[in-house]
Amino acid sequence: MTAIMIILIIFGTIGAVIIAPMYFRSQERQRMLELLRASIEKGEPVPDNLTEVISRSAAKMPSAVSPQRDLRVGIIWLGVAVGLAAMGWAIGWDEPDAAYPMFGIACFPAFIGIAFIVMYFLNRKRA
Repeated sequence: MTAIMIILIIFGTIGAVIIAPMYFRSQERQRMLELLRASIEKGEPVPDNLTEVISRSAAKMPSAVSPQRDLRVGIIWLGVAVGLAAMGWAIGWDEPDAAYPMFGIACFPAFIGIAFIVMYFLNRKRA
């Protein structure tokens, strides 16, 4: 029972850390747009800082996929794989049989990273 609770807490925390900022940013954007709509309906002038904030949040939108982005993402995935392999190597000092599954798990992000790097080289010629 405690093992299940530990797993739920770990994954729940990861989910909360990722989802909570996105939710609050969405709520803030919603309030800004409601304020803008209400001021336009009343015929009031739109505050300058409101248009700046809205345009700034629109500028933060993710850009189009580029070869450089593929390379960065590929390097990050390879870093994750190296970290998992290093953890397997460190675990292997005390428990030699535990190292091999960690190396196998490290292969998944490694192959994803290699695929992104291959996409970088394929798309670099087109751009």
